[in-house]
Amino acid sequence: MLAFIGSRTTRERKARGEGITVCRVGAEGLLSPMQVLGGLENPSYLALNRRGDRLYTVHGDGAACSVLAVDAITGAVQLLQTQPCGIRNPVHLALDPQERHLVVSSHLTGELVVLPVHEDGLLGAVEQRVALPGEPGPHRVEQPFSKPHFNPFDPSGRFVVVPDKGLDRIFVFRFEGGRLSPAEVTFVQTREGAGPRNVAFDPTGRHLYAVNELDSTVTAYRFDATSGALTPQQWLPLLADTYTGNSRAAGIAISGDGRHLYASNRGCDTIEVFAIDADS
Repeated sequence: MLAFIGSRTTRERKARGEGITVCRVGAEGLLSPMQVLGGLENPSYLALNRRGDRLYTVHGDGAACSVLAVDAITGAVQLLQTQPCGIRNPVHLALDPQERHLVVSSHLTGELVVLPVHEDGLLGAVEQRVALPGEPGPHRVEQPFSKPHFNPFDPSGRFVVVPDKGLDRIFVFRFEGGRLSPAEVTFVQTREGAGPRNVAFDPTGRHLYAVNELDSTVTAYRFDATSGALTPQQWLPLLADTYTGNSRAAGIAISGDGRHLYASNRGCDTIEVFAIDADS
């Protein structure tokens, strides 16, 4: 098994990353670095196709995506293409279930774009741009405008969910024929100043969990796989009541069996682990 690790690389980010690191994953979960591909600016989020021979990355703070070939024998990666994506600071990317399109979100211009994926895995020019509407949240520094940070597909592959830190909204789009269109219920509003950043679906596709960066919380939602509607169900803090410093929530993930949820904090530097009730 291989693990691919993106990084920030630029001086403006005070970054120490060198590019994309390829690691072998041992039986006990140990990572053994085997390659660092340099020469890439801020290759942050990554997406691997099902065959495992194409790796896609966005270039944070830039305006492009890249495609890398993955060697089937050694696992080494090689740059094939860098394609402009027409948005500033692309931060997340997701392949559609047929792997014929790539959806990318911009943390600076508040947009989603869709690029075609050709038979050889290379990217074509942007085919669609979608803006995210709404009023900014109350945080004067972190919420000046729309700031999407994530755009995964639901398990059925029919919807794209987009948490927007700047607008305190989680948008839902249908994805049909390679194009995004607003779902029947276009968004769910979060608490003021919550700043939803990342989301994770449970394996059944009936529940969605959002990590809220600005108020360091997690919200559980019921997800209607027919209409795409999100219904808030529960709200939980991520910080212990004894922690008095500054902290921001960051990532969220669910175990493969759907029994546990993990959410990370930057500041108090912890990972919180929650049990998930299988019935509710």
